[in-house]
Amino acid sequence: MAETCTRIRVFTIADFEEEEMWLRDQSRNGWRLIDMIPPFVYKFERCEPEDVIYRLVYKNNEANAEFMQMMEDYGWERAGRCLGWLYFRKPVAEMENVNDGEIFSDNASRVDMVRHIMRTRLLPITIIFLCCVIPNALRATESGASAFFTVFWLVMFVIYVYLLVHCGFKLRRMQKELEGSGL
Repeated sequence: MAETCTRIRVFTIADFEEEEMWLRDQSRNGWRLIDMIPPFVYKFERCEPEDVIYRLVYKNNEANAEFMQMMEDYGWERAGRCLGWLYFRKPVAEMENVNDGEIFSDNASRVDMVRHIMRTRLLPITIIFLCCVIPNALRATESGASAFFTVFWLVMFVIYVYLLVHCGFKLRRMQKELEGSGL
């Protein structure tokens, strides 16, 4: 039976490039991704250390058989799926040129993915923040609710503010860079 390990690592919806690099480092250290448990748990099995590029594609469960076949035809192995993200990998040794390590052939496709993330993930987080977190945090602090509920809603407020600011700015910056590079 293969040796396995479980690692916990937090990545936001805007940190997918960092997640790709982290997974590549794991592979270089002899750990191959075998499963993910949402939202932050990664399962690996021991393997020979190998330089493998990981790419994440956000499809929000819209991937069809044609897309998956295209990925396979281009040499990408599906490594997993988690919360709308598809994880693909390809050994560097199987690549003939630098472009073989990219899933998207142009920046317009990358921009479309970033916009899709903003529309289907960031917008709902914003709506939850405005309609649920803020009113409940205000109600808890003004009404003299129990200390537990007050602390809970204030912590939720801080988490949501962080997520909105971090993800919003990072995704917007990513979008502008891709639109401005003209590739």
